Amino acid sequence: MYSDLSLAHFMDGLKKRNPGELEFHQAVYEVAESVMPFILDNPVYQHAAILQRMTEPDRSIIFKVIWEDDAGNLRLNRGYRVQFNNSIGPYKGGLRFHPSVNLSILKFLGFEQTFKNSLTTLPMGAAKGGADFNPKGKSDREVMRFCQSFMTELSHHIGPDTDIPAGDIGVGAREISFMFGQYKRLRHEFTGVLTGKALEFGGSLIRTEATGYGAAFFMEEMLAHRGDSIRGKTCVLSGSGNVALYCAEKIIQLGGKVVTFSDSTGFIYDEQGINAEKLDYLIKLKTFQRGRISEYADKYQCDFFVDEKPWGVRCDLAFPCATQNEIDKQDAHTLVSNGCMAVVEGANMPTTIEAIKVLQHAKLLFAPGKAANAGGVALSGLEMTQNSVRMSWSAEDLEARLANIMKDIHQQCVKYNEDGDYINYVNGANIAGFIKVANAMLAYGV
Repeated sequence: MYSDLSLAHFMDGLKKRNPGELEFHQAVYEVAESVMPFILDNPVYQHAAILQRMTEPDRSIIFKVIWEDDAGNLRLNRGYRVQFNNSIGPYKGGLRFHPSVNLSILKFLGFEQTFKNSLTTLPMGAAKGGADFNPKGKSDREVMRFCQSFMTELSHHIGPDTDIPAGDIGVGAREISFMFGQYKRLRHEFTGVLTGKALEFGGSLIRTEATGYGAAFFMEEMLAHRGDSIRGKTCVLSGSGNVALYCAEKIIQLGGKVVTFSDSTGFIYDEQGINAEKLDYLIKLKTFQRGRISEYADKYQCDFFVDEKPWGVRCDLAFPCATQNEIDKQDAHTLVSNGCMAVVEGANMPTTIEAIKVLQHAKLLFAPGKAANAGGVALSGLEMTQNSVRMSWSAEDLEARLANIMKDIHQQCVKYNEDGDYINYVNGANIAGFIKVANAMLAYGV
């Protein structure tokens, strides 16, 4: 009861300091619920107000971005960089270009990044940024002009030992390349200030695949802990960006059967399973042609469900890889009743708090994004290392390193929360991520 009262008191204070920021409130509650009992058992963290300090960003930078479209019109967007915590390394986290971007979403993502980066065991702090700019429907020249204007301001706040952004939703190789070129022009130096770069100028192999591969590796680790594997399992995925596409690629390589993908228009259900040839078509469709998922259904004569989510499809394993809060309480009940045995978050916070409770109550294996989708930022950390020592590693070497990092993250989750046969991966990930950052903060004093 004391911990519940303490949690309520803590959340009341956080909401008063951050009014209306619902996504941020949700992300903090999910962590605080796990770590509050641990903090109460270890008063040194309570006396130093570590959780209060950890939930306040070091700084939130907001700036205007003015650019010119192809018709010669001046356009205005808002840019952000939320530098959340650099206790264990320089700020590290993606840039998101999407109309939904606001301070609440970036604070939730930056806060999550604190724990995710801690779990990788690499020396990386946490940040997140972006703009309410939508690259969809824009020409390459318009995207270039926006990225150059955005980086002109952002360049004042980042650096290879200060803050190293990466890509996220709406920010791929094209956008990273334009921003890196502008940073180089402004600063007159060639440094690894961004990750996700092209191979020709300091990028890393398998960076595109890393988040998806990591999610599949984490699922394999969870199942292996129970003496099982992905092989032979029917898998339902949402999304059709890099995370979903390459999660599917690794699932197929591990012997699983992928039957769904989705985008903002709906989802496809291929009962026969999506093989390597079909996946190659889908990668080209979504990555290079920027087409709609319905085109896959037309080509391969499978079902397409307009404006629906895939969670009603019977499956053994589920991988939400699209966006936040895409699995709600009812979706969770549906997954349970349809016999799903494990859920791995490929996206950031795609499962509501109520839905997580349903999955855990039913004893489904559930891996939160801060653990399961850490493969992307882990590979970014490896790209930073390669830039620092002016060398590159092979794809095979990088994949082995990534697999070992995901194995280590899984072991940390198990270490900090195993209750008989059922592992609460949410508690395990939150406590393991918290301890490393909290101890560094304690060491620095006030």
